[in-house]
Amino acid sequence: MVYQFRFDAVYNNIPFLLEGLHLTLLISFLALALSMVLGVFVAVGRLSRFRALSFASATYIELFRDTPVLVQLFWVYYVLPILLGIRIDATSAAVLGLTLHSTAFLGEIYRAGIQTVPRGHIEAAKVLGLSHTTCFIRIVLPQALRNVLPPIVNNLVDLIKLSSLASVFAVGEITRKATELSAVTFRPLEIFTFVALVYFMICWPLSLAIRLLERRIRVQ
Repeated sequence: MVYQFRFDAVYNNIPFLLEGLHLTLLISFLALALSMVLGVFVAVGRLSRFRALSFASATYIELFRDTPVLVQLFWVYYVLPILLGIRIDATSAAVLGLTLHSTAFLGEIYRAGIQTVPRGHIEAAKVLGLSHTTCFIRIVLPQALRNVLPPIVNNLVDLIKLSSLASVFAVGEITRKATELSAVTFRPLEIFTFVALVYFMICWPLSLAIRLLERRIRVQ
């Protein structure tokens, strides 16, 4: 029996799939934006001289780095509402879960970036009379962000791919849309091949950008 390809199942439903792609990108960029901010606090806590704060940050990082992302999403969606007595919709749970996961990784990335800032720059800022906070914001953080820009972009690539896990909660991102469409048209080969290509066409240019950024930073 020869399989008959029917890509019209894809062509006729492009708007439906693109609607899911919009939500995929929205979830990914929201998670990245939030985790980029929260990651700074985790990194600062990790480098803190206060052992309790450093221990808490290290525990958070290890907890979210060493457990499956899907389990983390299940915990946010099912367990967190029980503990807090609140209702969380599926999309918000996906954003929150991916944010918590990404924050742990970015916290470690920021920590490494901060430690690469030359000590002499910090001492010079202190000689000029800059406060510890001003020195961190104006001297340390800009240099650290420049050093860790490639890993941040790489983290975005990971978030785009991990957002597909939100389909488990019936979040209407592109993987969920493809699953629903496949169930109706009985054309999973064509539909999921198209979805795989969509992910590739988004993530591949970002991967190339990472390499270019790494080369530029290495040259500078």
